[in-house]
Amino acid sequence: MAKAKSNIAVGYVRVSTADQTDSGLSLEHQEARIRAYAAAQGLELLDIVSDAGVSAGKELSSRPGGVRVLAMLTTGPARHLIALKLDRVFRNAADALNQTAAWDKAGVGLHLVDMGGQSINTQSAMGRMFFTMAAGFAEMERGLIAERTAAAIQQKKKRGEVYGRPVLGFDAVGGRMVENAEEKALMQRVLEMRDAGVSMAKIADRFNAEGVPTKRGGVAWHASTVKRICDRML
Repeated sequence: MAKAKSNIAVGYVRVSTADQTDSGLSLEHQEARIRAYAAAQGLELLDIVSDAGVSAGKELSSRPGGVRVLAMLTTGPARHLIALKLDRVFRNAADALNQTAAWDKAGVGLHLVDMGGQSINTQSAMGRMFFTMAAGFAEMERGLIAERTAAAIQQKKKRGEVYGRPVLGFDAVGGRMVENAEEKALMQRVLEMRDAGVSMAKIADRFNAEGVPTKRGGVAWHASTVKRICDRML
């Protein structure tokens, strides 16, 4: 029986909806960089698998293209995975380190073409060290962005500025949150009905029967909708 070739690789490219307008991360750009890298490293590309419009928040195993990639690496002939950047493949540091640890045991190497201008190959000790550091720094950056976003939203709230889609009781007018008296009265009615012992499901049924519009303009009230109003007011 012929020995399986050890230089067979599969490429993986991904864009989220926002990424699709960024030429630096387009599928075509990623594919071109992967093909160039494979040629330079003497790797034989079996295929380049694409996940278009898929968020990085999903694990590789829950993405349509990711499932194909994992199958090629687990049961197929591919021994290498090539991607442009770390965030094209993984959602966070734990996901990255756990998956690459499993690949290490299976003899599968991960190649990241552009990590700050340098490529990384996890089959070398140096590459593995840089990969671990890069995963940690990427996780830290995501955390910092989340903290800055939360702080900015809190400041907007304090100043009465629009910070997102207006909730029941408020409208966005000229970049500021302005109280909606009619909706405020509706919210007060919800509390009074709850104080009278009416269940959230019954309140929703009554509003549906009366044709009371929701904040989004629909007429489909649910117990969960009523609960959110109560949680905000209590």
